[in-house]
Amino acid sequence: MSIEVNNESGFEVDEAEFAALGRFVLDALRVHPQSELSIIFVDTTVMSDLHVQWMDEPGPTDVLSFPMDELRPGRDGDVTPAGTLGDIVLCPEVAVTQAKAAGHSTTEELLLLTTHGILHLLGYDHAEPEEEKEMFALQRKLLLTFLATR
Repeated sequence: MSIEVNNESGFEVDEAEFAALGRFVLDALRVHPQSELSIIFVDTTVMSDLHVQWMDEPGPTDVLSFPMDELRPGRDGDVTPAGTLGDIVLCPEVAVTQAKAAGHSTTEELLLLTTHGILHLLGYDHAEPEEEKEMFALQRKLLLTFLATR
C-alpha cells in the first residue's frame, strides 16, 4: 500500500503515525494492498482557497477529500481492485480549535479527521441521518481500534 504524507502546513505532525493510520483503516476495510492514498497537511490560506474552489464555501475547513478511482470497501474476504483512492487535505490550524472544543489533543483530532476523510474517499457520507449513524460508528470503531494498538 502506498500512502504518501506531505506536510505543507508548518504545523508539526508525526507523518509516520498518519501513514500507519491510513494503512490500518485501508486494511480493515479490505482495500487492495497496491492502492494509493495521499494525505496532505496545509495552512488556512490553502485550505480556504480549496474550500471556495471545490465547495463554494468561504473560509478554511478541517478536512477535504478528493476521490480518484471511486474505490469502495471490500466485502467478506474480497479486496477492492487496486487503484488510486485519492487525496485527503487537512488543516491543522482548524483542528487545533476543534480539539480544544472537544477536549482532546490536536493529534487525536487530526487522526479522527484523517479517518473521516478516508471513509469519504471510500464512498461513505453523512448527509442523511442513517448514513451519518453508519459512518460515524465505523469512524469511531476504526479510530479507537487503531489507538488501542499504538
